[in-house]
Amino acid sequence: MNSLATSKRTQVIAALVEGASINSIVRMTGVSKPTILRLLEQMGCVCAEYHNRAVRSLQVRRVQCDEIWAFVYAKQKNVTEEQMAKGAGDCWTWTAIDADTKLIISYALGDRGIGTARFFINDLASRISNRIQLTTDGHRVYVDAVEDAFGADIDYSMLVKIYGMPSSLDESRYSPATCIGCRTATISGNPDPRHVSTSFVERQNLTMRMGMRRFTRLTNGFSKKVENHGHAVALHFMHYNFCRIHKTLRVTPAMEAGLTDHVWTIEELIGLMG
Repeated sequence: MNSLATSKRTQVIAALVEGASINSIVRMTGVSKPTILRLLEQMGCVCAEYHNRAVRSLQVRRVQCDEIWAFVYAKQKNVTEEQMAKGAGDCWTWTAIDADTKLIISYALGDRGIGTARFFINDLASRISNRIQLTTDGHRVYVDAVEDAFGADIDYSMLVKIYGMPSSLDESRYSPATCIGCRTATISGNPDPRHVSTSFVERQNLTMRMGMRRFTRLTNGFSKKVENHGHAVALHFMHYNFCRIHKTLRVTPAMEAGLTDHVWTIEELIGLMG
């Protein structure tokens, strides 16, 4: 990596965070595929470490949580136990977003079970220094995880969406079912019903699918190794929080949350590697 100029590193990272595939970056920049993957690994590690260290002691009012599906190497139904042991199969990314600053507070990769839920919610709780209002979808594992992490010191509600049957089998293959209503349930505390919503975190899911080639559906751009998948996610969230100006805020989420006083450049991001 020492032989790769900073200008080339900047080109590669800029292409990665804009959703370009590895092979297309090879063609655009002339940098070899192994070099791009090594750079992604290094950037992913330093971004995850910086997020873990810097995104702490937050004063937050409203948090929304959700999970987004992807897969590594092959879909769950097509992998063997040996491949699963290496990280192949379904991989869910859990995210928690501040509804006011749009900051990604916490994220975790894993399955959709209670173990990942507890790790994720405990990490979220460790980064917040005040009582919050939390909204999740109706995934049941959240209930025990939130109680374990926050106890009674939280205003927590679930938003359960009700979907109708698709109009035809052909449409249902590629199009999601139509949401015909929502049902809310207060789990703990006294959440404000006006702010029981998962709209911001669901919009963040779209940002992830647009910003990471590995999350694009119905393509061959999916991750082949779980390690690379994790590095890409860490880089994406670091860029989203510190480098990318949010259109409604006119600043980055990190600036709005008081974690920095300026918009980070790609060069600054690369500078984390020392």
